[in-house]
Amino acid sequence: MFTRVAIGRARVVREVRAAGPLMAALRAPVPARGPWLTAVLDEGATRHPRARPVAVVVEAGVQAVAQGRPEAVAFLELRRRGPWTAVTLLGAGTDARPQGRPPGRLLARDPAAAALLAGGITALLDSLRGPATVDLAGLPLGDPTVAALAARLPTSVVATTRSRGLVDRLDEVGDVLRTRDPVALERWLPVLPVAGLRPRARRFLRAAARLHVAIDQLELAVVEHRGVVRAALLTLVDGADRWPWWGTTTIGGLDTEMGVPLVGLTVPARRWPR
Repeated sequence: MFTRVAIGRARVVREVRAAGPLMAALRAPVPARGPWLTAVLDEGATRHPRARPVAVVVEAGVQAVAQGRPEAVAFLELRRRGPWTAVTLLGAGTDARPQGRPPGRLLARDPAAAALLAGGITALLDSLRGPATVDLAGLPLGDPTVAALAARLPTSVVATTRSRGLVDRLDEVGDVLRTRDPVALERWLPVLPVAGLRPRARRFLRAAARLHVAIDQLELAVVEHRGVVRAALLTLVDGADRWPWWGTTTIGGLDTEMGVPLVGLTVPARRWPR
């Protein structure tokens, strides 16, 4: 197996598509799959200054490129912040990510591929100009790539946090319209009260909602009175799995509860060898 790096939106989009079978095999959550990451890349292309998307790819051999079967992939983002570069998971800076579960993944088919992926990420850090920080947050406990990175980066810190997620109790507060129809989403999306979100997060939420409803992975729930939205909830749907994503209410029906633990790896600013 060998490791390579792809930098730039167009190249990373190709790697996202190629990683589809690996995402499916590892049962990656919706925010770590192709449609969501594509929405992140599209939103990032409109920002200024733009971050640089990067894919660190581990492949089994030369045929893997044609077959689209990477053994491991890390989708990252590089952003200049003054004199240093901040390295994060692709999409980690999006305010509108779902909570309550690990939304991020460092995709690796097995421990051997995870070790090579960690080596590829370390090599990427070595190649950066000037000091860099690393913040890979929102990953599941026991992630083998995190363990391999921690062994390679002596100043790294691995920490766990407890997430909080939305709980859907809208049926207790009124008549709820639930739909996965793209036409219905287009009717309600412009009037959803999204004042609590920054403009960038609003744009991403609307774009990602339209994309996921088109592939039957989104449900919209609305409680309205005389045309006024009193409560609304977007839920990501993956087969039988339902993950409340974003909601707003003035009448109750949306609670939060403790979710599963998340793990993250951080490295303070340092100048990496070249």
